[in-house]
Amino acid sequence: MQAKNAHRFTVSYRVFASSQAEAEDRAEGIALEQTVEIPRDVVPSGFVEDTVLGRVETVTPSGDGMFEAVISYSPESTGTELPQLLNVIMGNTSIQTGVKTIGIDLGPLADVHPGARYGIAGVRQLAGTPRGPLLSPVLKPQGSSAQRLADIAYQCAVGGAHLVKEDHGLTDQPCAPFRERVQRIGEAIAKANQETGRTTLYFAGLAGHSEDLMENARFAKENGAHGLLIMPGLFGFDLVRRIARDDTLDMPVMTHPSFLGPYVLSKDTGFSHAMMLGTLQRIAGSDISVFPNVGGRFGFTAEECRSIADACRNDSAPGPGILPSPGGGMSVERATDMIDMYGEDAVFLLGGNLLRYGDKIGQALAELHKAIDASL
Repeated sequence: MQAKNAHRFTVSYRVFASSQAEAEDRAEGIALEQTVEIPRDVVPSGFVEDTVLGRVETVTPSGDGMFEAVISYSPESTGTELPQLLNVIMGNTSIQTGVKTIGIDLGPLADVHPGARYGIAGVRQLAGTPRGPLLSPVLKPQGSSAQRLADIAYQCAVGGAHLVKEDHGLTDQPCAPFRERVQRIGEAIAKANQETGRTTLYFAGLAGHSEDLMENARFAKENGAHGLLIMPGLFGFDLVRRIARDDTLDMPVMTHPSFLGPYVLSKDTGFSHAMMLGTLQRIAGSDISVFPNVGGRFGFTAEECRSIADACRNDSAPGPGILPSPGGGMSVERATDMIDMYGEDAVFLLGGNLLRYGDKIGQALAELHKAIDASL
């Protein structure tokens, strides 16, 4: 084991092994695989061996058959590209079993990947909501017309929604094409904001072929969207980074976990829930990270959900803390439990159940506001 170097960044892995010696061998294998990808005995001496090669810092027992291996890497391995950082963190090793990525300290790369543009404080300022959890109805279902979705958005905004986000399944389908939908919803939100004197933020789901995405993002901004919903599992984490860092757009980003499930659901491969849905979202530049709430149809545990929320808001990841956004389970009856679990710095999503209220969506939101206020 070598001494930790302040000029390197570190990644923590949960390694499954039957002994300390096996765990150390596996860690050395990860260090090779994630950098030079050649046998140890042919690693060139000098710069490649001394700097580029991954370095095992510590391997310590962490449970029955589990060890935590901390491996350091040089920024020379990653450059400034986010995809290459992810490649070094868990590239080829993601194809192996018995290794799960559980943490990262960016060290000298923290300035290269500064995280969210807005974070918790910035989103609160945009929404004009200095305290309390934010309520975000979800516009759905797929198959609705653009006007129908705009009508729902208007009711939600008048009823006191802090945010209105599009469902991740709304893209550029013929029933509600992206540009028509954004125009109509943007107009509906603007009308509601003018009538109420409040600010409801509209997060449009970014859609289109890859060559159209930036143009569509600008269209959304020009037509009333305040933020963008992006699915990094489908479009890539680097799109999140590009949107977050674009000074001409200057829009907050909400990320959705669609397609990311296989990265977290295995016990002994992939990423921890906190790492994938908290830390990596922050590194990419997300301001709000959506994930399934405990007790719903996706099977996340309370411990896993808390770990995601903690990873979103703690001080150890790059940039400002971001808002965790648990989806599912929010109701008047559960308001106190949700606040007890997630605290005030969270965005609570309101999904399909809200549609049961029909034209009384505003009334339902008012009841939720009362329940939340009583719990604070």
